[in-house]
Amino acid sequence: MTDLAFRSASRLAAAVAAKEVSSVELLDHYLARLERLGPKVNAIVARDEEGARAAALAADRAVSRGEPLGRLHGVPVTIKDSLEVAGMRTTGGSTRWGHHVSTHDAESVARLRNAGAIVFGKSNLPADARDWQTHNEIYGTTNNPWDPTRGPGGSSGGSAAAVAAGLTGLELGGDTAGSIRVPAHFCGVYGLRPSYGIVPRYGSVSGHAPGTLADFDMAVLGPLARHADDLDLGLDVLAGADHERAPAWRLELPASRARTLREFRVAAWLDDPFCPVDSELVAIMRAALEAVRAEGASVVEGEGPVGLDETMALYQPLLMAQSGLVESDESYAGLVELAATEGTTGGFASDLTISFRGWHALDERRQHSRRRWAEFFRDVDVLLCPVSPTAAFPHDHRPDPAWSVRTLRVDGGDRPYREMLTWMAPSAVNHLPAAVAPVGATRDGLPVGIQVIAPYLHDRTAVRFVQCLAKAIGGFRRPPGF
Repeated sequence: MTDLAFRSASRLAAAVAAKEVSSVELLDHYLARLERLGPKVNAIVARDEEGARAAALAADRAVSRGEPLGRLHGVPVTIKDSLEVAGMRTTGGSTRWGHHVSTHDAESVARLRNAGAIVFGKSNLPADARDWQTHNEIYGTTNNPWDPTRGPGGSSGGSAAAVAAGLTGLELGGDTAGSIRVPAHFCGVYGLRPSYGIVPRYGSVSGHAPGTLADFDMAVLGPLARHADDLDLGLDVLAGADHERAPAWRLELPASRARTLREFRVAAWLDDPFCPVDSELVAIMRAALEAVRAEGASVVEGEGPVGLDETMALYQPLLMAQSGLVESDESYAGLVELAATEGTTGGFASDLTISFRGWHALDERRQHSRRRWAEFFRDVDVLLCPVSPTAAFPHDHRPDPAWSVRTLRVDGGDRPYREMLTWMAPSAVNHLPAAVAPVGATRDGLPVGIQVIAPYLHDRTAVRFVQCLAKAIGGFRRPPGF
């Protein structure tokens, strides 16, 4: 029965449909694991057992009656606590609206339910979803299942930890600055940052108040899972026009041109002096690349079409401008005053308070960057690159709003904490889909993932590649003790 908890979501749904296990039994199994193992990681921080049990009973009745079943029928899932779930608190990890109780589901959550998923809990995140580790004043700290002294990543850290520990069937997270990709890498699971704009974000409170209708630039929602096939399933369920466009818009994501590794044209950018990657991680990624090459794929190595320095010069001010939207009126006024003293070269406060004219100029540069990436992808199907400079790092919850105090250990030396942003930037700023697949482990047993970037709207290409990669080198491994 323990192995049941680690099956893919698609196999769990098939087991429910075949009456191998009932949805109620499956829910009870996950709840029992949560009671026994949950405190070790503190990943799932709120539950709706009563509502989930009622939904599971209804799911089992539908099976008995022979009704048409959704792709996730009867599968217990959890949701990042930045997304609204009707009847549950939605805190966003912030004390500002920590007592808010949602009256409706986020649109993405509704899509999971419509596919038959049983939502039974919420997963932890950092305050306002603004860190690569998971800690807040409401629910405390989430630990990495592989090493409780280390974080699971952020901001979807609770999501990835819950998936890795076998505490949920599937998870829904969000990603603006690596919030799906970093946790997937740190916890050894699969994650997908979809193309920008294809999964509706209404009902997200990441950095803004419940009920906000305006979207955030570069912010997306996507699945985290133990098996590569579940990324495809999650994409099928989640992607599509939002409710206002649905009467006229249709989304038909193209299938992957390549079906096997042999057919893929692969580019690899595994390290860069602008943001050095720990040599142990590079060696692990290189071994995965050699396995891809051995399968017959065409492989070229070198940097992407837009260098990391140029990319960060675009990404950081665009990201900071968006972050400025979450400041209180009082703190924002102070930032405006500080920006006036920073001069023509700008700085932290200037980025947070950029004018619309300044933002538009950055966006024009971004569109030229996107064009260069589109031209690059005429000759290759996917680009492989690191997720971050390091594997999961030890907990460090010192207040550091400007990311000037904390550091990362890379090859025995200290690097700036803000370099966690750098390898996240090409996908995010250019609106490209990026999947993460586990490819090995460090000497200390910490998971290592690789990032697979594909052209805009070619999400299925990224997913197909990680499916093929999983078959070639193996995929998810269960953390010891779970």
